[in-house]
Amino acid sequence: MLPGPQGLGSLIRGNRGWGCGLADIGSDIERPLGQAVRPPRAARRISAGVVAATLLVLAVIGVSGAIALRERPFRKPEEVAVLTPKATEVVDPATLATEPAPKAEAASKASISETGGSKKGGSKTGGSKTGPQIIHMQTEAGDGPPGAIVIHDPSTTGQNLRIAHIPDRALVESGETGPLPVRAADGRRPFDVYARPWSGARGARVAIVIGGLAVSQTGTQAAIAKLPAEVTLGFAPQGNSIGRWMQAARQSGHEIVMQVPLEPFDYPNVNPGRNTLTVVATPDENLENLRWALSRTTNYTGVMNYMGARFSADAAAMAPLMAELGRRGLAYVDDGSSARSLAPELALKNGVPFAAGDISIDAVRDRGAILKKLDELEATARAKGFAVGIGSAFDMTVDTVSSWVIEAKKRGIEIVPISAVAVDPEKG
Repeated sequence: MLPGPQGLGSLIRGNRGWGCGLADIGSDIERPLGQAVRPPRAARRISAGVVAATLLVLAVIGVSGAIALRERPFRKPEEVAVLTPKATEVVDPATLATEPAPKAEAASKASISETGGSKKGGSKTGGSKTGPQIIHMQTEAGDGPPGAIVIHDPSTTGQNLRIAHIPDRALVESGETGPLPVRAADGRRPFDVYARPWSGARGARVAIVIGGLAVSQTGTQAAIAKLPAEVTLGFAPQGNSIGRWMQAARQSGHEIVMQVPLEPFDYPNVNPGRNTLTVVATPDENLENLRWALSRTTNYTGVMNYMGARFSADAAAMAPLMAELGRRGLAYVDDGSSARSLAPELALKNGVPFAAGDISIDAVRDRGAILKKLDELEATARAKGFAVGIGSAFDMTVDTVSSWVIEAKKRGIEIVPISAVAVDPEKG
């Protein structure tokens, strides 16, 4: 007998429960022995602190990797410093606008930009660009940046010794008898540009000036070859081939001065040579003779008297000479032979760098006598900080000075050019 509707529903519901029971039994049979049924896992939550720590670690790793992969990490600041310029010629900005430099010379030109300011004792020739400047220069080795910036004071720029024999065209003007030294439009002086560099130390310093070069060809050649580069050389204007000897001396590293013949006592019985400046000549005549001597060569820092005891003691005669030197930016070296010389006072008045000889080292041309004078020179330098010795290009003098300089350096004496001991009124 078939069940009624209610019985049939109960049967269907019973069969459904039985089916579920069979499924559970099957699952239990397939489960490995010894494992209990685990409840389903709830989703884990990641805290904000864990996320932040993870990001920080990744950032540190990224930065470390970037530094490690750089070609040259932690570059040193000296990579942008200018050591030695390829050329020290400075181009006047006014000429750059009208006369662009050829491509072949462009690398050796220095481009100037004014930064304002003024310089004590500026140019007396009307130049207004005497303040500090910024110069873009190429480095010597060529491995630095293409245009490093150097703060430049026109009064402290010395010439590169590799091109010291080449006149700076900005420091030359045409004269009736040849090229004349002159201040540059930017305020630079021949005294500054043609000066030989030195250490700047405060120890005992000795400057030695050997004059009379270009009078004897063989003597001049020997003096340039034998004398240490720190010794200053003086050229006689009456000499021959002065331009050639000047280039040889500057290429060897010497600073040079031009000797000027001045009237001594007992003139003309005692005669310094042609074109001597005298006390009876007019200022114009003396300036003409001075300019003749100055035009004999270039690349010198100043002039040194040749004789001149009477002339240097006459204020009316000396004043125009000093004014001309101040206008042209040249130094005056007094050989120290006359105690009546007015050169120190007139040099200060006209802004002329000044140095005076302390000892004549070869008044007696004997090796022993010269060595004694050089020892006195060293003692003077140790006592007051520096000393100036004056000599002539005799073979005995050249040989003795050459050997003495080597020994003096071992004793801690620095041999310096004459410009290093000059008193410069423009620098206070």
